[in-house]
Amino acid sequence: MNYLIIEGYKSAAVNFAQEANMSHQVDLDSSQERVDIRHAIHHGDIQTVIERINELHPELLETNLPLHFSLLRLQLIELIRNCAQSPDGDISEALAFATTHLAPRAPGNSKYLQDLERTMALLCFPMENLAPPLAELMDPALRRQVADKVNEAILEVQGVPKEAKIRRLVRLRAWAEQRMRSERRDMPNMDLGLDVESQTSDDAMGA
Repeated sequence: MNYLIIEGYKSAAVNFAQEANMSHQVDLDSSQERVDIRHAIHHGDIQTVIERINELHPELLETNLPLHFSLLRLQLIELIRNCAQSPDGDISEALAFATTHLAPRAPGNSKYLQDLERTMALLCFPMENLAPPLAELMDPALRRQVADKVNEAILEVQGVPKEAKIRRLVRLRAWAEQRMRSERRDMPNMDLGLDVESQTSDDAMGA
């Protein structure tokens, strides 16, 4: 149940609660809101995402400045993507957006400045011949990364754990298995069907 709610599977969570005769303590409407926001990010509609977040949680982007910058930078990337796909290749909208929304935030933060400079470099090269560090910015994986950050931030505001309990258990088991193998003790290797990155001992125990 915890996993279904956190991952935004509203219908499955409702069905599970009914079949198991459980009362879900989390507002499932908020789960659908997170799903809608995540889908909008995956489709590159970042302006809608920012507006929706400000409607639902007005304080979130004001207090989580790194998240706000990540969304604005992704919005700039989407504008550059649109410029590259337009017949005239007009970059004025992207330049105006960067000047208004991102440039004022960059001087006081070296990471922001580096990220902005790398993003603006997209305007200097053809999209079909980008170096790997720039090609990463155009990869849909970046949308997914930002969507995950937004989802976690909203969950935190709502007082819901950012990670499903089942994933914590899998990570803890992976740590225990790695520890036992390092001590040359036998332990059966069980595939639980979740792709969880290996964690260090400190990460696993702190989850």
